[in-house]
Amino acid sequence: MTEFEVTERNKLKRYPKRGSYDTETIYPILDEALLCHVSFAIDGQPFIIPTIHARQDDRLLIHGLKGGRMLEHIEAGNAVAIAVTLLDGLVCARTAFNHSMNFRSAVVFGTGAVITDAEEKLEALRCLTERLVPGRWPHVRAPDDKELKATTIIAINIEQASAKIRRGPPGDDGADLDFPVWAGVIPLPVIPQAPETDPKQAAGYPIPEHIAKYKRPTE
Repeated sequence: MTEFEVTERNKLKRYPKRGSYDTETIYPILDEALLCHVSFAIDGQPFIIPTIHARQDDRLLIHGLKGGRMLEHIEAGNAVAIAVTLLDGLVCARTAFNHSMNFRSAVVFGTGAVITDAEEKLEALRCLTERLVPGRWPHVRAPDDKELKATTIIAINIEQASAKIRRGPPGDDGADLDFPVWAGVIPLPVIPQAPETDPKQAAGYPIPEHIAKYKRPTE
């Protein structure tokens, strides 16, 4: 198990008992999330960009945009913070104060660069595609040279990170436990629905197994 160094940058200050700094806790959260938010500041102005990501060992692959602020910021060697959150349930307490959410979140800090090598970029695209829909890459047309040149993938080295997790029932105690109202948790699992075929698809191709049996990973 690898532990990230705890500094003022990644140290949890609110509810620190919910925090973790090990890769065995942090990496599965990053792997399950389909969306991340990349934050950075330029001349004192904060920005935050939602995008797709995939973890490749100890770095995050981020889909970027040529000419964008984020790309220029990272190429200049500046650090970014990246956050993901998985919402697992709504916690309904007996008191308004103790209402909460069950969640798993991770924040990573690091610097990176644009992937320029064609073979490395192709592997990064495969990794991103497989992260979204496992088993999809062998079924699709691979990017051609023009598409590869038009695509920007940024690799962010995970230098520091932390996770924060809340699980379990409401935190009511004392006399509030006798308050006459239902209390508990409303689970909010991510449940894929039946696949919807593209209406522009002329032929009646069968739904492949990796699509028909698609499901999100669980912790």
